[in-house]
Amino acid sequence: MTEIADRYRRLSSAFTTKVEAIRDDQWDLPTPCEQWTVRDLVRHIVDTQAMFEGFVGRDLGEIPAFADDPKGAWAAARDKVQADLDDPALAQVEFDGLMGRSTFERGVDGFLSFDQVVHGWDLARAIGQDERIEPAEVSRIAADVRGMGDTLRSSGACGPALEPPPDADPQTRLLCELGRRV
Repeated sequence: MTEIADRYRRLSSAFTTKVEAIRDDQWDLPTPCEQWTVRDLVRHIVDTQAMFEGFVGRDLGEIPAFADDPKGAWAAARDKVQADLDDPALAQVEFDGLMGRSTFERGVDGFLSFDQVVHGWDLARAIGQDERIEPAEVSRIAADVRGMGDTLRSSGACGPALEPPPDADPQTRLLCELGRRV
């Protein structure tokens, strides 16, 4: 097991805790992601798992239909990506991405893990759950954001940076950099 596979396992477990906490009456609530409901946000996370499998010529296989079972669709997508990360040969399959040549493992770490942390906060905010992000993940994501530069905003993934309060902690500073109102 690699550090990346272990990180994905930990982050997807935290995201799963939030998904499992969604009540039936919360799926249509707005999220901090403009024009996305809770359902849209979770669908995005499921769809990006499929997208990265597709980058390396694979798919998610038979998973529950998102419209019928969004929690089951997430769990099945998560399990497929985790199984591929846990297999050294599958984890190292290469693809050409927006940032150049990469491996499935590196792509998952740079995008899917990032999304689970940031959208995990969005989801927690929307459904009234614990919004804390692990300090190590705040540092890791902040470094990723600095490395992405304008690419992060040019893709529409994040809104304009907001000015954090002068006494803001690192999590608040990161969220403001990502255009989240805290």
